[in-house]
Amino acid sequence: MKYNDKVYVNIIHYSGTYDTLKLIENFLNISYPYFQLIILNNNPQSDLESSIIEWIKSKNIRLIKEYVVNDVIKEFKLDSFLYPLVYIKVEKNKGYANGVNRGIKYALNKNDFSYMWILNNDIIVDKDSLRYLVECAEKYKSNGKKVGIIGSKLLYYYNSNILQGIGGKYSKYFALTKHIGGFEEDKGQYDRDGIKIDYVIGASMFVTKEFLEDVGLMDERYFLYFEDLDWSERAKRKGYELIYCWKSKVYHKEGGSIGSDSKGLKKSKLSDFYGVRNRILFTKRFYPLYLPLVYLSFIGIILNRIRRQQIDRLKLIIRAILERDYEDA
Repeated sequence: MKYNDKVYVNIIHYSGTYDTLKLIENFLNISYPYFQLIILNNNPQSDLESSIIEWIKSKNIRLIKEYVVNDVIKEFKLDSFLYPLVYIKVEKNKGYANGVNRGIKYALNKNDFSYMWILNNDIIVDKDSLRYLVECAEKYKSNGKKVGIIGSKLLYYYNSNILQGIGGKYSKYFALTKHIGGFEEDKGQYDRDGIKIDYVIGASMFVTKEFLEDVGLMDERYFLYFEDLDWSERAKRKGYELIYCWKSKVYHKEGGSIGSDSKGLKKSKLSDFYGVRNRILFTKRFYPLYLPLVYLSFIGIILNRIRRQQIDRLKLIIRAILERDYEDA
């Protein structure tokens, strides 16, 4: 079966220039050719454009033409890709969701695609991963399903037989998330269709154009974390399917851009603050009856930071709990 639907690949860069360049290079070997890369530089201090140009030269890739669309958007026509590489630089970092949304707006304005694949920059994808995502979407659509968000099998880059997760489960009682299969050895135990997930993990989210037009952009109030859960919740409430595509493999270095890891031992202060704040924001928006339990659960977080002797973080966490920017959730 052959498809030729165009896919925009929306890659969000904040830090880790080496990782971003390796991901671009990764797409030189992708088996599905009908994609267009959007590199969104979400760090005004990063001169990623110069690094991309140096990378092009180092790989002996011919730069056919450079288009200056406006002050923040450039397009590089390369002989190695079917479509020009799009480079967008923000003037101010307004969070991960804002970066994603800029890429989405660019694609919707072009109106020449069927799908979008949103990726963290610290990712390496299997050469057939995109083809499998397109096939998965087409299969579900042919069966009359409303395809919303499709996730890949996420594995750890530095330990590629260990799963990061195949999707997520969410507890509305305490606003806690858990990756299904997290830290398990991949023995094929999740290699099947129909596994129920509560949300698609944000490191790799494959969406349809119809979903973007109907459900809309990511909610930028989250800034960092929970935007994937929010999008998934909105999708479900409009009747869209959340799908796990087990054939599509993605390898995640995880947390390099913002300083975090799944076990929480190396969380940055930024991660700590938004991890707490956004649990409240999400709960107020979708499950307000459970807010008392969510607030109660923060006692454990505070005690945990004391146990780790992270006293400097207590003020941040308390500030997140007491923040009043939730009224219009």
